[in-house]
Amino acid sequence: MSVLTSARLRLVPLAASDLEALHALWTSAGVRRYLWDDEVVPSRRTAAVIDESERLFATRGFGLWGARRVDDSVLIGFGGFWHFREPPELELLYGVAESAWNRNYATEIAQAVIAYGVTTLGMSTIRGSTDAANTASVRVLEKLGFRYERRASSGGLDTVFYVIGPQLDPD
Repeated sequence: MSVLTSARLRLVPLAASDLEALHALWTSAGVRRYLWDDEVVPSRRTAAVIDESERLFATRGFGLWGARRVDDSVLIGFGGFWHFREPPELELLYGVAESAWNRNYATEIAQAVIAYGVTTLGMSTIRGSTDAANTASVRVLEKLGFRYERRASSGGLDTVFYVIGPQLDPD
């Protein structure tokens, strides 16, 4: 099991036991606005994502982690690598419960996942995207050193695409 840690967080691969907490996080108004395009996803969809994440960890070594403070058992966020669009593109994904916003947890989660991608998975390039209107997520990507790649409509949404990798370093 690939447990990730940071100064304040412990990230553990999502499991069926996380279903209720993850579904509550994903259906909260602030999180679902950009994560699910404001759709209140049914619990079975959250369960399907957890199942797919478990399969991905078993076969590919990545998926989604649940994030908790090191001194607490409450799920406050998630992060990992996930496939988006057709054809599938592997991207960084992260999110934080509204009660934990504005405390740099999203950055901390993303840093831990990126470090795992580089050191354990040998990833040389990591991609990320977000709704153009999601300025908080744009700030996180830019703070982490991601470079703007392009802006396009994706699934009918105005989306910005970012990338980080050695070929993009200015030095």
